[in-house]
Amino acid sequence: MARYTDAVCRICRREGLKLFLKGSRCYTRKCSFERRSTPPGMYAQRRRKVSEFGLQLREKQKVRKSYSVLERQFRNYFAKAAKHTGMTGVDLLRMLEMRLDNVVFRMGFASSRAQARQLVTHGHFAVNGRPTNIPSYGTAVGDRIEVRDSRRNREYFKIATETMKSAQIPEWVSSDATKLSGSVLSEPTREQMPLEFNEQLVVEYYSR
Repeated sequence: MARYTDAVCRICRREGLKLFLKGSRCYTRKCSFERRSTPPGMYAQRRRKVSEFGLQLREKQKVRKSYSVLERQFRNYFAKAAKHTGMTGVDLLRMLEMRLDNVVFRMGFASSRAQARQLVTHGHFAVNGRPTNIPSYGTAVGDRIEVRDSRRNREYFKIATETMKSAQIPEWVSSDATKLSGSVLSEPTREQMPLEFNEQLVVEYYSR
């Protein structure tokens, strides 16, 4: 499966928004977006006024790349959200937030979604006691996510125990640093999801 392997800081510069794709580095002076926030490319300063379609496309790309989802995958998420009775844009964001890699990130096990994705892919976590290595696995309310017993003694998780204590955990999940586990308490509300995203523009993009 194709994956973006170039410098992720270029994505933030292209979208004109810090997406925190490199975790803790994004909070330091080394952040490339802070040092150079202009879009990448030789003619970045000459770009014309963005059209309505351009705004919709950029917003779609912003959300998709923030969650590290491929185009077809993202389109499938939108198709599922469109079948729900609620607001399509909010349902789309909610499904992305309920992905296992994002839940691991929200619980403080990783400093970025990319790192959380790698941890899940390497089989470090179990959901309700069952080892799961699928980052796109859709969690549900009541699910318990924990580090597998055979992986707890690894150096990474010894350090993670300390960093989890200072992590900002959203209200819709719980996290226990001493037990290296957490639970999904409820589905996130719109206020508990990234406020910098304008999901309505994404809906308009796919409704053309």
